[in-house]
Amino acid sequence: MMKLLAKMLAKNALVALANKMARIAWAILAKGGAHRAPALPVAA
Repeated sequence: MMKLLAKMLAKNALVALANKMARIAWAILAKGGAHRAPALPVAA
């Protein structure tokens, strides 16, 4: 039962992430903007 629950939670997380990415892509396309990846900090 725990394995099934863990799989269901993982699938839910994947669906949520895909939904978030789709919303971001839609917003960029709808507004005609360009996505800028966040700048990575440079190690000194």
